[in-house]
Amino acid sequence: MQKDYLKSVISQFEYYKLLGDKTLAQLPDEALFRQYNAESNSIATIIKHLWGNMLSRWTDFLTTDGEKEWRDRDGEFANDLQSRDDVIQKWQEGWSVLLGTLRTLQEDDLAQIIYIRNQGHSVLEAINRQLAHYPYHIGQIVFIGKMMDTDWVSLSIPKGESRQFNTDKFAKPKHREHFTDEFLKPEQPGSET
Repeated sequence: MQKDYLKSVISQFEYYKLLGDKTLAQLPDEALFRQYNAESNSIATIIKHLWGNMLSRWTDFLTTDGEKEWRDRDGEFANDLQSRDDVIQKWQEGWSVLLGTLRTLQEDDLAQIIYIRNQGHSVLEAINRQLAHYPYHIGQIVFIGKMMDTDWVSLSIPKGESRQFNTDKFAKPKHREHFTDEFLKPEQPGSET
């Protein structure tokens, strides 16, 4: 059960990263830095916050508090990234630390207690905490991306295609796989995207 949990949670995080990747790929550079008002965050700022959180929470995950002394959380909300390359570098670095750490965890680690701001969490609770936090922000990124003046390509079932999608799904025999598998499988040569 717990081994299935670790595999499942890695797939979940990879899926949400993929949604962010597909959003970033659709947007022109300037859209990453657009801020609608003084209280809102740009996509770049949200990514900078995710990066700071991921580095703090997942570096030395089992041995140090998840809120590192070197983290500058307030600084994460300064809209000071200068280029797409800066944004993508932070995006990739944060995910690399998160996914790298998750891949090192063992079943026995899930009940271990770790701390975030001196508050104890089982490893399982700490993972679930971030599995709620990161998709919250990725949803913001997707929402902002959809509001840009671009020819948006749907990241899920396109409008008006639900019936055909379900028909295709129910035409297949019952089977067991993680729901993200179809999105995360590498493309096969000759397959259409």
